Amino acid sequence: MRDHRVTRRDFLATSALAGAGLFAAPGLLTRGGARGLVESQAAHRGWAEADAILARMNPPVFPDRVFPVTQYGAAGDGTRDCTAAFRDAIAACAAAGGGQVLVPDGRFLTGAIHLRNRVNLHLSDGATIAFSRNPDHFLPVVFTRWEGVELMNYSALIYAFEQRDIAITGKGTLDGQASDEHWWPWKGSRTLPPEATQMAARARLFEMGARGVPVAERVFGAGSFLRPNFIQPYRCQNVLIDGVTIVNSPMWEIHPVLCRNVTVRNVGVNSHGPNNDGCDPESCRDVLIEGCTFDTGDDCIALKSGRNEDGRRLAAPIENVVIRNCTMKDGHGGVVIGSEVSGGARNIFAERCRMDSPNLDRALRIKTNSVRGGFVEHVYMRDVTVGQVAEAVVTVNLFYEEGDAGKFPPAVREIDVRNVTSGRSQYGLLLRGYAPTPMRDIRVTDCTFDNVANDDVIEGVAGLTLKNVRVNGKLRNETVTR
Repeated sequence: MRDHRVTRRDFLATSALAGAGLFAAPGLLTRGGARGLVESQAAHRGWAEADAILARMNPPVFPDRVFPVTQYGAAGDGTRDCTAAFRDAIAACAAAGGGQVLVPDGRFLTGAIHLRNRVNLHLSDGATIAFSRNPDHFLPVVFTRWEGVELMNYSALIYAFEQRDIAITGKGTLDGQASDEHWWPWKGSRTLPPEATQMAARARLFEMGARGVPVAERVFGAGSFLRPNFIQPYRCQNVLIDGVTIVNSPMWEIHPVLCRNVTVRNVGVNSHGPNNDGCDPESCRDVLIEGCTFDTGDDCIALKSGRNEDGRRLAAPIENVVIRNCTMKDGHGGVVIGSEVSGGARNIFAERCRMDSPNLDRALRIKTNSVRGGFVEHVYMRDVTVGQVAEAVVTVNLFYEEGDAGKFPPAVREIDVRNVTSGRSQYGLLLRGYAPTPMRDIRVTDCTFDNVANDDVIEGVAGLTLKNVRVNGKLRNETVTR
Protein backbone atom coordinates (compact mmCIF):
# COMPACT_ATOMS: atom_id res chain seq x y z
CA MET A 1 0.00 0.00 0.00
CA ARG A 2 1.36 3.39 -1.00
CA ASP A 3 2.26 5.74 1.86
CA HIS A 4 0.37 9.03 1.37
CA ARG A 5 1.47 10.56 4.64
CA VAL A 6 3.21 13.94 4.48
CA THR A 7 6.25 14.44 6.65
CA ARG A 8 6.64 17.62 8.71
CA ARG A 9 9.52 18.64 6.41
CA ASP A 10 7.37 18.17 3.29
CA PHE A 11 4.47 20.02 4.91
CA LEU A 12 6.65 22.99 5.77
CA ALA A 13 8.16 23.01 2.30
CA THR A 14 4.73 22.90 0.69
CA SER A 15 3.48 25.63 3.00
CA ALA A 16 6.43 27.77 1.98
CA LEU A 17 5.49 27.27 -1.65
CA ALA A 18 1.94 28.31 -0.95
CA GLY A 19 3.22 31.38 0.88
CA ALA A 20 5.24 32.24 -2.18
CA GLY A 21 2.11 32.15 -4.29
CA LEU A 22 2.66 28.73 -5.86
CA PHE A 23 -0.62 26.82 -5.78
CA ALA A 24 -0.45 23.19 -4.75
CA ALA A 25 -3.37 21.07 -5.90
CA PRO A 26 -4.83 18.75 -3.23
CA GLY A 27 -3.63 15.69 -5.13
CA LEU A 28 -0.08 16.94 -4.84
CA LEU A 29 -0.15 17.15 -1.07
CA THR A 30 1.40 13.71 -0.76
CA ARG A 31 4.92 12.98 0.21
CA GLY A 32 5.95 12.47 -3.40
CA GLY A 33 3.93 15.47 -4.57
CA ALA A 34 5.46 17.74 -1.96
CA ARG A 35 8.90 16.51 -2.93
CA GLY A 36 8.17 17.31 -6.55
CA LEU A 37 7.14 20.84 -5.63
CA VAL A 38 10.29 21.30 -3.57
CA GLU A 39 12.39 20.10 -6.51
CA SER A 40 10.59 22.46 -8.87
CA GLN A 41 11.15 25.32 -6.45
CA ALA A 42 14.86 24.46 -6.25
CA ALA A 43 15.18 24.67 -10.04
CA HIS A 44 13.27 27.95 -10.04
CA ARG A 45 15.63 29.41 -7.42
CA GLY A 46 18.60 28.21 -9.43
CA TRP A 47 17.57 29.95 -12.63
CA ALA A 48 16.67 33.07 -10.65
CA GLU A 49 20.33 33.11 -9.60
CA ALA A 50 21.33 33.01 -13.28
CA ASP A 51 19.20 36.11 -13.86
CA ALA A 52 20.93 37.84 -10.95
CA ILE A 53 24.36 36.98 -12.39
CA LEU A 54 23.46 38.47 -15.76
CA ALA A 55 21.93 41.57 -14.20
CA ARG A 56 25.19 42.56 -12.53
CA MET A 57 27.43 41.80 -15.51
CA ASN A 58 28.47 44.56 -17.89
CA PRO A 59 31.07 44.22 -20.65
CA PRO A 60 33.70 46.95 -20.73
CA VAL A 61 33.29 50.05 -22.88
CA PHE A 62 36.13 52.03 -24.41
CA PRO A 63 36.89 55.62 -25.36
CA ASP A 64 36.35 56.60 -28.97
CA ARG A 65 40.03 56.64 -29.90
CA VAL A 66 41.60 54.49 -32.62
CA PHE A 67 45.24 53.40 -32.90
CA PRO A 68 45.83 51.50 -36.17
CA VAL A 69 48.75 49.09 -35.85
CA THR A 70 49.87 50.10 -39.34
CA GLN A 71 50.72 53.55 -37.98
CA TYR A 72 53.23 51.88 -35.67
CA GLY A 73 55.05 49.91 -38.36
CA ALA A 74 52.85 46.84 -38.87
CA ALA A 75 52.43 45.42 -42.37
CA GLY A 76 49.73 42.98 -43.35
CA ASP A 77 51.88 40.96 -45.72
CA GLY A 78 52.10 37.86 -43.53
CA THR A 79 55.89 37.92 -43.42
CA ARG A 80 57.08 41.02 -41.54
CA ASP A 81 57.38 40.63 -37.77
CA CYS A 82 54.81 43.02 -36.29
CA THR A 83 55.49 42.27 -32.61
CA ALA A 84 56.97 45.70 -31.88
CA ALA A 85 54.15 47.45 -33.74
CA PHE A 86 51.48 45.71 -31.65
CA ARG A 87 53.41 46.50 -28.46
CA ASP A 88 53.81 50.18 -29.35
CA ALA A 89 50.20 50.64 -30.47
CA ILE A 90 48.91 49.05 -27.25
CA ALA A 91 51.25 51.21 -25.15
CA ALA A 92 50.11 54.39 -26.90
CA CYS A 93 46.46 53.43 -26.49
CA ALA A 94 46.87 52.70 -22.78
CA ALA A 95 48.86 55.92 -22.21
CA ALA A 96 46.06 57.94 -23.82
CA GLY A 97 43.52 56.47 -21.43
CA GLY A 98 42.31 53.65 -23.63
CA GLY A 99 40.59 53.04 -26.92
CA GLN A 100 40.76 50.69 -29.87
CA VAL A 101 43.91 49.16 -31.33
CA LEU A 102 42.77 48.51 -34.87
CA VAL A 103 44.02 45.64 -37.03
CA PRO A 104 42.96 46.40 -40.62
CA ASP A 105 42.56 43.91 -43.46
CA GLY A 106 45.66 41.80 -44.05
CA ARG A 107 47.68 39.05 -42.42
CA PHE A 108 49.84 40.30 -39.56
CA LEU A 109 52.60 38.08 -38.20
CA THR A 110 53.51 38.60 -34.55
CA GLY A 111 54.83 37.12 -31.34
CA ALA A 112 53.07 37.48 -27.99
CA ILE A 113 50.55 40.31 -27.60
CA HIS A 114 50.10 41.70 -24.08
CA LEU A 115 46.95 43.73 -23.47
CA ARG A 116 46.80 46.65 -21.05
CA ASN A 117 44.12 48.57 -19.21
CA ARG A 118 41.24 49.91 -21.33
CA VAL A 119 42.58 48.49 -24.59
CA ASN A 120 40.27 46.88 -27.15
CA LEU A 121 42.20 44.86 -29.74
CA HIS A 122 39.84 45.07 -32.71
CA LEU A 123 40.17 42.99 -35.88
CA SER A 124 38.45 44.18 -39.04
CA ASP A 125 36.52 41.64 -41.08
CA GLY A 126 39.45 40.86 -43.36
CA ALA A 127 42.14 40.89 -40.68
CA THR A 128 44.15 37.87 -39.53
CA ILE A 129 46.68 37.92 -36.72
CA ALA A 130 49.04 35.01 -37.37
CA PHE A 131 51.19 34.06 -34.40
CA SER A 132 54.80 33.06 -34.79
CA ARG A 133 55.84 29.42 -34.74
CA ASN A 134 59.08 30.37 -33.00
CA PRO A 135 58.71 29.58 -29.27
CA ASP A 136 61.29 32.27 -28.42
CA HIS A 137 58.76 34.88 -29.51
CA PHE A 138 56.68 34.01 -26.42
CA LEU A 139 59.47 34.69 -23.96
CA PRO A 140 60.35 35.95 -21.40
CA VAL A 141 58.29 33.69 -19.17
CA VAL A 142 55.19 35.08 -17.46
CA PHE A 143 53.08 34.15 -14.45
CA THR A 144 50.58 31.67 -15.83
CA ARG A 145 48.72 28.45 -15.13
CA TRP A 146 49.19 25.17 -17.00
CA GLU A 147 46.71 22.31 -16.56
CA GLY A 148 45.61 23.81 -13.27
CA VAL A 149 49.04 24.51 -11.72
CA GLU A 150 50.68 27.94 -11.47
CA LEU A 151 54.16 28.45 -12.88
CA MET A 152 56.42 30.71 -14.92
CA ASN A 153 56.13 29.65 -18.55
CA TYR A 154 55.71 30.83 -22.10
CA SER A 155 53.34 33.74 -22.51
CA ALA A 156 49.95 32.97 -23.95
CA LEU A 157 49.65 34.18 -27.52
CA ILE A 158 47.41 36.98 -26.22
CA TYR A 159 48.03 37.64 -22.52
CA ALA A 160 47.07 40.14 -19.83
CA PHE A 161 48.06 40.20 -16.16
CA GLU A 162 46.11 42.13 -13.52
CA GLN A 163 44.47 44.47 -16.05
CA ARG A 164 40.98 46.00 -16.18
CA ASP A 165 38.66 46.68 -19.09
CA ILE A 166 40.25 44.70 -21.89
CA ALA A 167 38.76 43.26 -25.05
CA ILE A 168 39.39 41.35 -28.25
CA THR A 169 36.64 42.14 -30.77
CA GLY A 170 35.76 42.15 -34.44
CA LYS A 171 35.10 39.56 -37.12
CA GLY A 172 38.70 38.83 -38.02
CA THR A 173 40.71 35.67 -37.40
CA LEU A 174 43.27 34.70 -34.78
CA ASP A 175 45.54 32.00 -36.21
CA GLY A 176 47.87 30.23 -33.78
CA GLN A 177 49.55 28.43 -36.71
CA ALA A 178 49.85 25.24 -34.66
CA SER A 179 49.99 22.01 -36.66
CA ASP A 180 51.30 18.47 -36.63
CA GLU A 181 54.76 20.00 -37.20
CA HIS A 182 54.53 23.00 -34.85
CA TRP A 183 53.47 23.11 -31.17
CA TRP A 184 51.22 20.03 -31.22
CA PRO A 185 54.07 17.46 -31.27
CA TRP A 186 55.14 18.72 -27.83
CA LYS A 187 52.18 16.81 -26.42
CA GLY A 188 53.89 13.60 -27.54
CA SER A 189 54.68 12.40 -31.01
CA ARG A 190 56.08 9.38 -32.79
CA THR A 191 58.38 11.78 -34.64
CA LEU A 192 59.97 13.20 -31.48
CA PRO A 193 61.95 11.51 -28.69
CA PRO A 194 60.36 11.72 -25.22
CA GLU A 195 62.90 14.32 -24.09
CA ALA A 196 61.57 16.69 -26.79
CA THR A 197 57.99 16.50 -25.46
CA GLN A 198 56.14 17.81 -22.40
CA MET A 199 56.31 14.54 -20.47
CA ALA A 200 59.22 15.28 -18.11
CA ALA A 201 58.31 18.93 -17.51
CA ARG A 202 54.68 18.11 -16.86
CA ALA A 203 55.64 15.58 -14.20
CA ARG A 204 58.11 18.03 -12.66
CA LEU A 205 55.52 20.80 -12.54
CA PHE A 206 52.95 18.60 -10.83
CA GLU A 207 55.56 17.44 -8.33
CA MET A 208 56.47 21.07 -7.55
CA GLY A 209 52.81 21.86 -7.02
CA ALA A 210 52.45 18.90 -4.66
CA ARG A 211 55.45 20.06 -2.62
CA GLY A 212 54.27 23.67 -2.49
CA VAL A 213 57.32 25.09 -4.24
CA PRO A 214 56.85 28.89 -4.57
CA VAL A 215 55.51 29.81 -7.99
CA ALA A 216 58.45 32.12 -8.68
CA GLU A 217 60.71 29.07 -8.49
CA ARG A 218 58.62 26.97 -10.90
CA VAL A 219 60.42 28.30 -13.95
CA PHE A 220 59.86 26.46 -17.22
CA GLY A 221 59.74 27.99 -20.71
CA ALA A 222 62.51 27.16 -23.16
CA GLY A 223 63.39 23.48 -23.26
CA SER A 224 60.38 22.38 -21.22
CA PHE A 225 57.91 21.94 -24.10
CA LEU A 226 54.87 23.11 -22.16
CA ARG A 227 52.66 24.65 -24.84
CA PRO A 228 51.16 28.11 -24.31
CA ASN A 229 47.43 28.73 -24.31
CA PHE A 230 45.96 31.04 -26.93
CA ILE A 231 44.15 33.76 -24.94
CA GLN A 232 44.79 34.14 -21.22
CA PRO A 233 43.73 37.10 -19.11
CA TYR A 234 45.08 36.43 -15.61
CA ARG A 235 43.64 38.17 -12.53
CA CYS A 236 41.78 40.62 -14.74
CA GLN A 237 38.44 42.36 -14.35
CA ASN A 238 35.94 43.26 -17.06
CA VAL A 239 36.98 41.13 -20.02
CA LEU A 240 35.23 40.94 -23.40
CA ILE A 241 35.99 38.55 -26.27
CA ASP A 242 33.48 39.12 -29.06
CA GLY A 243 33.13 38.06 -32.68
CA VAL A 244 36.54 36.68 -33.56
CA THR A 245 37.35 33.30 -35.10
CA ILE A 246 40.11 31.24 -33.49
CA VAL A 247 41.99 28.53 -35.39
CA ASN A 248 45.05 26.32 -34.91
CA SER A 249 45.74 26.83 -31.22
CA PRO A 250 48.79 25.31 -29.51
CA MET A 251 46.62 24.24 -26.55
CA TRP A 252 43.54 25.64 -24.76
CA GLU A 253 41.95 28.47 -26.75
CA ILE A 254 40.27 30.89 -24.31
CA HIS A 255 41.56 30.54 -20.75
CA PRO A 256 40.68 33.35 -18.34
CA VAL A 257 42.12 32.65 -14.88
CA LEU A 258 41.06 34.28 -11.59
CA CYS A 259 39.06 36.89 -13.50
CA ARG A 260 35.76 38.62 -12.77
CA ASN A 261 33.08 39.80 -15.18
CA VAL A 262 34.08 37.89 -18.32
CA THR A 263 31.95 37.91 -21.49
CA VAL A 264 32.72 35.58 -24.41
CA ARG A 265 30.20 35.98 -27.22
CA ASN A 266 29.80 35.24 -30.91
CA VAL A 267 33.20 33.55 -31.05
CA GLY A 268 33.97 30.72 -33.46
CA VAL A 269 36.55 28.13 -32.44
CA ASN A 270 37.79 25.61 -34.99
CA SER A 271 40.92 23.86 -33.79
CA HIS A 272 41.50 20.12 -33.61
CA GLY A 273 44.91 19.68 -32.03
CA PRO A 274 45.64 17.92 -28.72
CA ASN A 275 44.14 19.59 -25.64
CA ASN A 276 42.40 22.09 -27.93
CA ASP A 277 39.63 23.01 -25.48
CA GLY A 278 37.43 25.83 -26.73
CA CYS A 279 36.76 27.98 -23.66
CA ASP A 280 38.14 27.11 -20.20
CA PRO A 281 37.36 29.73 -17.55
CA GLU A 282 39.33 28.76 -14.46
CA SER A 283 38.69 30.04 -10.92
CA CYS A 284 36.64 32.90 -12.39
CA ARG A 285 33.49 34.56 -11.13
CA ASP A 286 30.62 35.94 -13.21
CA VAL A 287 31.16 34.55 -16.70
CA LEU A 288 28.85 34.69 -19.73
CA ILE A 289 29.50 32.49 -22.77
CA GLU A 290 26.88 33.04 -25.47
CA GLY A 291 26.31 32.65 -29.18
CA CYS A 292 29.58 30.79 -29.73
CA THR A 293 30.38 27.84 -31.99
CA PHE A 294 32.88 25.20 -30.91
CA ASP A 295 34.47 22.60 -33.16
CA THR A 296 37.39 21.34 -31.13
CA GLY A 297 39.91 18.59 -30.50
CA ASP A 298 38.96 18.41 -26.81
CA ASP A 299 36.20 19.78 -24.57
CA CYS A 300 34.12 22.57 -26.11
CA ILE A 301 33.67 24.39 -22.78
CA ALA A 302 35.51 23.17 -19.67
CA LEU A 303 35.09 24.92 -16.33
CA LYS A 304 38.05 24.55 -13.98
CA SER A 305 39.46 25.65 -10.62
CA GLY A 306 43.00 24.33 -10.22
CA ARG A 307 44.63 20.96 -9.88
CA ASN A 308 45.26 19.00 -6.68
CA GLU A 309 47.33 20.83 -4.02
CA ASP A 310 47.59 23.99 -6.11
CA GLY A 311 43.84 24.20 -6.50
CA ARG A 312 43.33 23.62 -2.79
CA ARG A 313 46.01 26.21 -1.96
CA LEU A 314 44.20 28.94 -3.89
CA ALA A 315 40.71 27.66 -2.99
CA ALA A 316 39.13 29.75 -5.75
CA PRO A 317 36.11 28.04 -7.32
CA ILE A 318 34.75 28.58 -10.79
CA GLU A 319 31.36 30.08 -10.07
CA ASN A 320 28.45 32.00 -11.51
CA VAL A 321 28.75 30.90 -15.14
CA VAL A 322 25.97 31.27 -17.72
CA ILE A 323 26.26 29.45 -21.06
CA ARG A 324 23.53 30.04 -23.63
CA ASN A 325 22.74 29.83 -27.33
CA CYS A 326 25.96 28.03 -28.24
CA THR A 327 26.61 25.34 -30.84
CA MET A 328 28.90 22.42 -30.03
CA LYS A 329 30.20 20.22 -32.83
CA ASP A 330 33.25 17.97 -32.38
CA GLY A 331 34.73 17.69 -28.88
CA HIS A 332 35.11 15.44 -25.86
CA GLY A 333 32.21 17.20 -24.14
CA GLY A 334 29.79 20.06 -24.78
CA VAL A 335 29.59 21.60 -21.30
CA VAL A 336 32.23 20.11 -19.02
CA ILE A 337 33.25 20.68 -15.41
CA GLY A 338 36.74 19.44 -14.58
CA SER A 339 38.94 17.67 -14.37
CA GLU A 340 41.07 20.38 -12.74
CA VAL A 341 38.36 21.29 -10.25
CA SER A 342 40.10 21.04 -6.88
CA GLY A 343 38.93 24.55 -5.96
CA GLY A 344 35.29 23.63 -6.61
CA ALA A 345 32.54 24.67 -9.01
CA ARG A 346 29.14 26.16 -8.26
CA ASN A 347 26.27 27.97 -9.92
CA ILE A 348 26.72 26.74 -13.48
CA PHE A 349 23.89 27.34 -15.96
CA ALA A 350 23.58 26.13 -19.56
CA GLU A 351 20.53 26.70 -21.76
CA ARG A 352 19.34 26.79 -25.36
CA CYS A 353 22.40 25.11 -26.83
CA ARG A 354 22.65 22.80 -29.83
CA MET A 355 25.05 19.85 -29.71
CA ASP A 356 25.43 17.42 -32.58
CA SER A 357 28.33 15.37 -33.90
CA PRO A 358 29.38 11.72 -33.98
CA ASN A 359 32.68 13.13 -32.72
CA LEU A 360 31.11 14.85 -29.71
CA ASP A 361 31.32 12.42 -26.82
CA ARG A 362 28.97 13.91 -24.21
CA ALA A 363 26.54 16.81 -23.71
CA LEU A 364 27.03 17.48 -19.97
CA ARG A 365 30.16 16.05 -18.40
CA ILE A 366 31.56 16.26 -14.87
CA LYS A 367 34.98 14.66 -14.40
CA THR A 368 37.19 14.48 -11.33
CA ASN A 369 38.53 11.93 -8.84
CA SER A 370 39.64 11.60 -5.21
CA VAL A 371 43.08 12.99 -6.02
CA ARG A 372 41.60 16.16 -7.53
CA GLY A 373 38.76 16.37 -5.00
CA GLY A 374 36.73 19.58 -5.00
CA PHE A 375 32.99 20.09 -5.07
CA VAL A 376 30.52 20.50 -7.91
CA GLU A 377 27.14 21.88 -6.92
CA HIS A 378 24.17 23.78 -8.32
CA VAL A 379 24.56 22.85 -11.97
CA TYR A 380 21.54 23.53 -14.18
CA MET A 381 20.95 22.63 -17.83
CA ARG A 382 17.72 23.21 -19.76
CA ASP A 383 16.36 23.49 -23.29
CA VAL A 384 19.30 21.76 -24.96
CA THR A 385 18.97 19.83 -28.21
CA VAL A 386 21.40 16.99 -28.81
CA GLY A 387 21.43 15.41 -32.25
CA GLN A 388 23.86 12.67 -31.34
CA VAL A 389 26.76 12.07 -28.98
CA ALA A 390 29.20 9.20 -29.03
CA GLU A 391 28.92 8.24 -25.35
CA ALA A 392 26.26 9.68 -23.01
CA VAL A 393 23.96 12.64 -22.74
CA VAL A 394 24.93 13.20 -19.09
CA THR A 395 28.18 11.84 -17.68
CA VAL A 396 29.48 12.20 -14.13
CA ASN A 397 32.74 10.28 -13.77
CA LEU A 398 34.54 10.36 -10.43
CA PHE A 399 36.98 7.72 -11.64
CA TYR A 400 38.67 9.99 -14.20
CA GLU A 401 42.40 9.33 -14.76
CA GLU A 402 43.80 8.39 -11.29
CA GLY A 403 40.37 7.25 -10.09
CA ASP A 404 39.69 6.66 -6.42
CA ALA A 405 43.35 6.80 -5.38
CA GLY A 406 43.40 9.89 -3.17
CA LYS A 407 42.20 11.33 0.12
CA PHE A 408 39.83 13.96 -1.24
CA PRO A 409 36.56 12.40 -2.39
CA PRO A 410 34.72 15.01 -4.45
CA ALA A 411 31.26 16.20 -3.48
CA VAL A 412 28.76 16.31 -6.35
CA ARG A 413 25.27 17.55 -5.54
CA GLU A 414 22.30 19.44 -6.89
CA ILE A 415 22.47 18.74 -10.63
CA ASP A 416 19.28 19.65 -12.52
CA VAL A 417 18.72 18.69 -16.19
CA ARG A 418 15.45 19.72 -17.85
CA ASN A 419 13.97 19.62 -21.32
CA VAL A 420 17.00 18.03 -22.96
CA THR A 421 16.39 15.93 -26.07
CA SER A 422 18.85 13.56 -27.70
CA GLY A 423 18.54 11.68 -30.98
CA ARG A 424 21.27 9.08 -30.49
CA SER A 425 23.77 7.98 -27.83
CA GLN A 426 25.30 4.90 -26.25
CA TYR A 427 23.88 5.85 -22.83
CA GLY A 428 21.34 8.31 -21.54
CA LEU A 429 23.02 8.64 -18.13
CA LEU A 430 26.48 7.46 -17.16
CA LEU A 431 26.96 8.29 -13.47
CA ARG A 432 29.91 6.73 -11.63
CA GLY A 433 30.41 7.87 -8.06
CA TYR A 434 31.71 6.43 -4.79
CA ALA A 435 29.36 4.39 -2.60
CA PRO A 436 30.73 5.80 0.72
CA THR A 437 30.33 9.41 -0.48
CA PRO A 438 27.66 9.26 -3.18
CA MET A 439 26.64 12.11 -5.43
CA ARG A 440 23.28 13.51 -4.34
CA ASP A 441 20.20 15.24 -5.66
CA ILE A 442 20.51 14.56 -9.37
CA ARG A 443 17.30 15.49 -11.19
CA VAL A 444 16.36 14.75 -14.80
CA THR A 445 12.99 16.18 -15.82
CA ASP A 446 10.98 16.40 -19.06
CA CYS A 447 13.73 14.85 -21.18
CA THR A 448 13.61 12.57 -24.21
CA PHE A 449 16.52 10.32 -25.17
CA ASP A 450 16.00 8.32 -28.36
CA ASN A 451 18.10 5.59 -29.98
CA VAL A 452 19.95 4.83 -26.75
CA ALA A 453 22.00 1.69 -27.21
CA ASN A 454 22.60 0.67 -23.57
CA ASP A 455 20.98 0.88 -20.15
CA ASP A 456 22.05 3.68 -17.83
CA VAL A 457 25.12 3.17 -15.67
CA ILE A 458 24.31 4.31 -12.12
CA GLU A 459 26.90 3.80 -9.36
CA GLY A 460 27.44 5.71 -6.13
CA VAL A 461 24.31 7.86 -6.46
CA ALA A 462 21.91 8.77 -3.64
CA GLY A 463 18.76 10.33 -4.99
CA LEU A 464 18.57 10.30 -8.78
CA THR A 465 15.08 11.49 -9.67
CA LEU A 466 13.65 10.90 -13.13
CA LYS A 467 10.40 12.72 -13.86
CA ASN A 468 8.65 12.53 -17.23
CA VAL A 469 11.75 11.10 -18.89
CA ARG A 470 11.33 9.04 -22.06
CA VAL A 471 14.10 6.68 -23.10
CA ASN A 472 13.53 4.92 -26.41
CA GLY A 473 9.85 5.77 -26.04
CA LYS A 474 9.46 4.30 -22.53
CA LEU A 475 8.28 6.69 -19.83
CA ARG A 476 10.28 6.75 -16.61
CA ASN A 477 9.16 8.31 -13.33
CA GLU A 478 11.32 6.99 -10.51
CA THR A 479 13.85 7.74 -7.83
CA VAL A 480 17.00 5.65 -7.92
CA THR A 481 19.69 5.09 -5.29
CA ARG A 482 22.58 2.75 -6.09
